[in-house]
Amino acid sequence: MTETIHLLIEKYGLLAVFLGCVAEGESAAVLAGFFAHQHVFPALGAFLATFAGAFLGDTLFFVAGRRFGTYGFVKRQAARPGFGRALDLIARRPVTYVMLNRYAYGFRLVGGIAAGLSAMPAGKFAAVNALSSAVWAILFLGAGYLFGAGVEQLVGRELANHQRLLAALGIGLVTTVAAGFAAHHFSRRGKR
Repeated sequence: MTETIHLLIEKYGLLAVFLGCVAEGESAAVLAGFFAHQHVFPALGAFLATFAGAFLGDTLFFVAGRRFGTYGFVKRQAARPGFGRALDLIARRPVTYVMLNRYAYGFRLVGGIAAGLSAMPAGKFAAVNALSSAVWAILFLGAGYLFGAGVEQLVGRELANHQRLLAALGIGLVTTVAAGFAAHHFSRRGKR
């Protein structure tokens, strides 16, 4: 069973990383870094999948705001708390906003739609989004890569397949829980 899962990760893992990074993808990016360290994925492939997913995700949200601003989905997102603040921030500092938007956990969707509803030119958004996606991919892949080095020091140079999967599961779980706690903390803080 473990060998089958390992083969699936080797075969479809980069696609899963790409799809995970289209959405809120911190966990997918960290896992990609871990698997790159373990030589399950090539490092360049992990970077390209992470970068492309992050770039495409934000671009899709931007396009949703730009093209579908009058539709129900976009209107519901615009009604969320903090949306007015996002519009204000992008009007005052559009480049900084696009560079940092992806780091506010749980805000990426709203932030991308807000950028699409703003007056920011699409070409400028694409250029800044590409730079932001590259920096984000390097940071989160790097975190996963370093975590992989730490696990290797604890477990030994040659991790067995099942140990890799358990370590990856642990990384994904810790990243998801930490991001959830951070989102909960900042949402409570914002309501005060």
